[in-house]
Amino acid sequence: MAGTIPDVSPARLNALRALYLLIALGMGVQLWPQLLTGSAHWVHASGTVKCMLTALTLLSLLGVKYPLRMLPLLFWEIARKTVWLLVILLPAWRAGTIDATTAQDAMGVGMVVLVYLALPWRYVVQQYGRAAGERWRATPA
Repeated sequence: MAGTIPDVSPARLNALRALYLLIALGMGVQLWPQLLTGSAHWVHASGTVKCMLTALTLLSLLGVKYPLRMLPLLFWEIARKTVWLLVILLPAWRAGTIDATTAQDAMGVGMVVLVYLALPWRYVVQQYGRAAGERWRATPA
């Protein structure tokens, strides 16, 4: 039926919940100790990235409760990791200049495949592609 919101199966919702939990715990165990003990020694760019990723772990906990409402968080995750793969890894691979650090980063960034697999794409297309956006101005009285 046109205009209806596609159902998202409980299995897909639970896959999203597991993904949010993986982000929250997997990144959180690395980032929270650093944030709590080592932030005074970070250079500006490194500190900014670590704070953004730590915030991602917190917001991911909301995704466990509200997997569909927090989809924009996964869109950001897809965007940042896909851009990294295209802008950093692909040119380095083509030039044959992948070092150990880049290879290690690629392993973590490559986990974006899980996000692509877990997203309920029919729902995403319906809600973010086909649905009308919010109004730009007040409704006339």
